[in-house]
Amino acid sequence: MRTIPEEMTARIESGAARLCHAWVLRRADGAELGFTDHDRDLIVEGVTCQARSGWTAGAAESAAGLGGGSAAIAGGLDDAAITEADVGAGLYDGASVALWRVDWDQPDLRVRLWTATLARIRREGAGFTAELEGPLAKLERVVGRTYGRDCDAMLGDGRCRVNREAFPGAVCDKRWATCFGTFANGVNFQGFPDIPGDDFLTAAPVEGRRHDGGSRR
Repeated sequence: MRTIPEEMTARIESGAARLCHAWVLRRADGAELGFTDHDRDLIVEGVTCQARSGWTAGAAESAAGLGGGSAAIAGGLDDAAITEADVGAGLYDGASVALWRVDWDQPDLRVRLWTATLARIRREGAGFTAELEGPLAKLERVVGRTYGRDCDAMLGDGRCRVNREAFPGAVCDKRWATCFGTFANGVNFQGFPDIPGDDFLTAAPVEGRRHDGGSRR
């Protein structure tokens, strides 16, 4: 829920408000940059928001939606603000971006519309397009491992631990039978070979073994 200052509400209702957009960007290294679609610079949250930067509200809001917590912004590359070298160096990766609605006649009257994290930024001609992720985007990320019969490690990596020099030219197909039979590495198998599949419906009890729900290995 947004909190709009009472004075700003009154100015909007009376038609006296002069509204524009302002963006405040904070990089992970502490650098702060500001941009506005107004025709002169504004101070927002102690940051000078530069005019004539090419940042527009249309580019951000038309692509926002924010149903899945994503948005997009576009702007220009220049030596005084976002430079091509800094973008290439990854200095903007993970930066936070806040979009404000500001009364340009009295910039201390403002309301924050949304905040997001810069996920990706790419150059397009003389400018750039940045993809943003809002707080809801975290709910869409896959966290943890996927349970499957096959191993999800790479042959010889820190989880597999197979000495590849002992198996020159060997290729692993990720199956338990290969891990156990070819590489004798069953103890480090990173899959779940006994997960029930369609074949479980036709499986019959094995005589002469314990049926206590324990491991079949």
